[in-house]
Amino acid sequence: MPLLSTVALASPLALNLFVPAMPDAARELGVDINTIQLTFTAYLLTLAIGQLISGPLADFFGRRPVLMWGLALHVLGSVLAGLSGDITLLVAGRVLQALGGSTAMSLARTIIVDVHGRQGAAGKMGYMVMSIAIAQSIAPTVGGYLNLWFGWSWTFVLPVIIGAAVALLAFRWLPETCQQKSDSLKLGRVLGLYRQVLMSSEYLGYALSTTFIAAAFYMFVGSSPYIVIDQLGGNSAQFGSWFLVVSLAFMAGSFLSTRLAQLLNIDRMVLLGNSFSLLGAVLLLWFASQQQLSLWTLFVPMGLVTLGRGLSQPNAQSGAIACALALPNAAAGTASGLMGFIQLLTGAALAQLTPWLMHQGLEVLMSCLVAAPVLAIASHSYSWLRRQPSANQSGPTESGQKS
Repeated sequence: MPLLSTVALASPLALNLFVPAMPDAARELGVDINTIQLTFTAYLLTLAIGQLISGPLADFFGRRPVLMWGLALHVLGSVLAGLSGDITLLVAGRVLQALGGSTAMSLARTIIVDVHGRQGAAGKMGYMVMSIAIAQSIAPTVGGYLNLWFGWSWTFVLPVIIGAAVALLAFRWLPETCQQKSDSLKLGRVLGLYRQVLMSSEYLGYALSTTFIAAAFYMFVGSSPYIVIDQLGGNSAQFGSWFLVVSLAFMAGSFLSTRLAQLLNIDRMVLLGNSFSLLGAVLLLWFASQQQLSLWTLFVPMGLVTLGRGLSQPNAQSGAIACALALPNAAAGTASGLMGFIQLLTGAALAQLTPWLMHQGLEVLMSCLVAAPVLAIASHSYSWLRRQPSANQSGPTESGQKS
């Protein structure tokens, strides 16, 4: 688990290090907020597409070789972004960063399910999500101070170091975990597998639940640097320091998820987490509507949102992958990659939409944040209710043995 957790944090670290520096990078490169937002949106979009591709590649070639090539691309993209002097090269570097990082995110989840199975993976997934939360806790703070002291390009130095170190560790210690490789990479077969997975209401319920909660986080990340700097009069270092509240709450939720895995089944954990997220989003909307937003009232309610995400995400992800494994001919890599694609494609679209939402007013933006956990609860509840009749007929499922 320590190695897989380290592999998983490389891409979230690179994504969030640059976020506090985006307003300053926009001014230095002479571009507007919509243009610099492409460095965030393109990263998420490439993560989405990369996971869609890396899943079938890992099922065919094996987890290890695909992961090693991905980490190499991640390092190369970090170097290109750090040396870029215009927005085009910066976006190109971010795309390469994300393309490589997508394999790490997707395959870390897949390898956990390979090794531990459905119910065992739920608890282990919590440790991986907690490592991502740690990266997200450190990244905005470190990125904010690097930008303040040395300039925005220095936010890409750390991804080069971390990416290279993770690649060496994986090369030395990571074994191949794919027990039965796919026998074909033909497009028709791959599309058929994706279609089969998408036809599963159980899979979609879990996947859409974690997608909508992640969407709330991406909208907040895409808007909060500008709220702090342009509306609350702060700077990138203050943003990074206060973002610790959000990230540490995510880490706390992930840690609680590992502790509660033996007490609550997957579905109850997802519902509990989504409920916390809804409470935090409602508080954000209330403070915005009362014109009482401050650093405190912006970041603490969002901490509740990410506390809930830490509780629900590892369970929803392991549940989705395990549901897909129950289908004929389905593969863990395919299911994991498709889930990442759905989540990050949605996140990329909302991230690029965020500046427009901010222009409509903070109440509109916060209303969208409230809608995200509402949709997450609805998606998961639909899946849960659809599954109960068959579970009652055939006895308790693996996900419902504990209550």
